[in-house]
Amino acid sequence: MSEALKDLKVVELATVLAGPSVGLFFSEQGSEVIKIEHPTRGDVTRSWKLGTEDAGANVSAYFSSVNYKKIYEKADLKTEEGIQKIYDLLNDADVLLTNFKKGGDVKFGLDYATLKTKFPQLILGEINGFGEDSDRVAYDLILQAESGFMSMNGQPDSIPTKMPVALIDVLAGHQLKEGLLVALLNRGKSGKGCKVSVSLYDSALASLVNQASNYLMADHIPQRMGSNHPNIAPYGELFKTKDGKDITFAIGSDKQFQSLCTILGNEDLAVDSRFSNNLVRVKNRVELKNEIALMTANFDSAIMLSACLEKFVPAAQIKNLEEVFKAKEAQDVILNEEIDGLATKRVKSVVYKITQ
Repeated sequence: MSEALKDLKVVELATVLAGPSVGLFFSEQGSEVIKIEHPTRGDVTRSWKLGTEDAGANVSAYFSSVNYKKIYEKADLKTEEGIQKIYDLLNDADVLLTNFKKGGDVKFGLDYATLKTKFPQLILGEINGFGEDSDRVAYDLILQAESGFMSMNGQPDSIPTKMPVALIDVLAGHQLKEGLLVALLNRGKSGKGCKVSVSLYDSALASLVNQASNYLMADHIPQRMGSNHPNIAPYGELFKTKDGKDITFAIGSDKQFQSLCTILGNEDLAVDSRFSNNLVRVKNRVELKNEIALMTANFDSAIMLSACLEKFVPAAQIKNLEEVFKAKEAQDVILNEEIDGLATKRVKSVVYKITQ
């Protein structure tokens, strides 16, 4: 379905990650995506480089992660010529992506009130930080702090910790994609464009799911507990195998726990009054972890994981990214493209499959 949206034209004025990730989605689907950058500065993420990257290159790995098969154009929005260039592009465009600071859209004549008069079929996709009425500067780290994610993330004895990916940006991008697809569907019926607006803050709160309900319904304020799950055990605890690998289990049912005990060679553990059902396992998870740790230490990781696979017990080895991308399945999601003379790579944002 790589050509599913090939008849669409998307103009991208958004920068950094959330907005450009939406442009990436459309470009992967075959849309014409024109990314507009400042004539001298470009997208700021072109300069967000690792210490090992070429300082003289015009492209960074970060920039490459959400830019693929786009057409790169330059325009200075502070000039009449620059704004006119945008208007010319919008004459036959379907979607405009923006993430202006408060008031920036009005200053440049790219606010929805102006755009819907000039381009009534245009769909405006807008990402902001804390809502349309807020001028607060928003980066992913700030949203992870404000929305509770950092307070929950980390080990019990660690400080609050940011997720290692720009998770809120990614989630906001997904929210905007969904809204734009609904808007395109509606436009097909009405012939009229609209504005789709998403805030990073709302996207973050909407993604708290079960943790939010744990608080809203049970007054439970989640504490840092590593990878452990507050409602399930064993789930997230790490165990060392005989060959020194770290493995983990995601035991979601009593049946899975019984199967794990069989694999470990201790079926009595499954009927122990401390561990016989999920509720008591959660209450006694430290004792349970200690019991399982003694047994996993007797198994090589390959043998343990193979046995779990055979008995449908959710288990995995903790892998770093070098180990992850050695797998053929991971290789299949890599997209390659040369940008400004540099060979770039990124993972697909579109991984669903549609069969007709």
